[in-house]
Amino acid sequence: MKRLTVPVLLAGLFGVMLWVSMAGILNSYWQSVLMFMGVNIILATSLNIINGNMGEFSCGHAGFMAVGAYVSSLISVALFTKSATFGEPLLSPDLAVWLFPLVLLAGSLAASVVGLLVAIPSFKTRGDYLAIITIAASYIVKSTIENIGAIGGARGFMGMSGVMNAMNATADLPWILIWVFLGTVFSVCVIRRFIYSTFGKGVDAICQDEIAAEIMSVNTDRVKLVAFMVSCGLAGLAGGLFAHILGYVNPGTFTILKSTEIMVMVYLGGMGSISGSVLAAILMTLLIEYLRDAFGFINTFLHYISIIPDSYEVTQVWKWVLIPLLLVLLMQFRPEGIMGRRELADVFPGLRKFYKFKG
Repeated sequence: MKRLTVPVLLAGLFGVMLWVSMAGILNSYWQSVLMFMGVNIILATSLNIINGNMGEFSCGHAGFMAVGAYVSSLISVALFTKSATFGEPLLSPDLAVWLFPLVLLAGSLAASVVGLLVAIPSFKTRGDYLAIITIAASYIVKSTIENIGAIGGARGFMGMSGVMNAMNATADLPWILIWVFLGTVFSVCVIRRFIYSTFGKGVDAICQDEIAAEIMSVNTDRVKLVAFMVSCGLAGLAGGLFAHILGYVNPGTFTILKSTEIMVMVYLGGMGSISGSVLAAILMTLLIEYLRDAFGFINTFLHYISIIPDSYEVTQVWKWVLIPLLLVLLMQFRPEGIMGRRELADVFPGLRKFYKFKG
């Protein structure tokens, strides 16, 4: 019976979240914060497979997120809503509720394929070289999107809010909040099962010593390929959810700053710790929201006392300074992060009896 504790807690949390949202207790702002929290959890835990468990250094997660965001957005708009790009919808908008998971899956698969294209040339590289390859891949994705005028180019692509309206017309529920919750739980479960599977042990073996892993019959190329595809696919899922939360997607969102933000979550939580990544994603989301308000006040004050020009907005640049600075401070003073390589069950051994999985 104790083994059912986690599923029961998740079901209870899901029920409470729905109730407070529909009763108006949780306003739209805090619903957005919860949704971005879920997206960040998916991004941090998925990057943790490569940077934490496998010991490689990927810096282009935002590019894979962009692939998932654009592919799922284009499919959902083409299928379920009228748009200037695609015209009349190909399917009845009533089907949006039921087929939306398949749309997200398509975005994830597309991101996995791009991950495959990046993983193959990176087989013989490690550390800095993989970082360069992933950064280059991210810029290729961003530049490609910016130069395709049919999907909005640098202006971005919109129309996903029409899909969400179609879902609300079927049943008046906070659909995107529901999909983010389910997507987050699904991603963490997939990652946990993957890491603690017999195949996933090869990921840790590569992290410890790739040559020794090969001698012990671990097919390191195959393990790296699968790990990279799983990680990129889940980043694509996060991108699809992110695009539908905003109802609008712009290539300028998926810059090196976004990749840095995700890396900060991984290193803050602890390399190779799923629970650490989840905790760090929650803390980072709350910190960013708090600082957004704080820097808004600072921006108003600096304009009031005329220290900065009227055209200059502190609120537009603070993330470019603060997030990289946070990464530098982490590397300097707490490189192992909050949890190190430990999980919650390692810190609180009493929790093990509630876990179905090993670890």
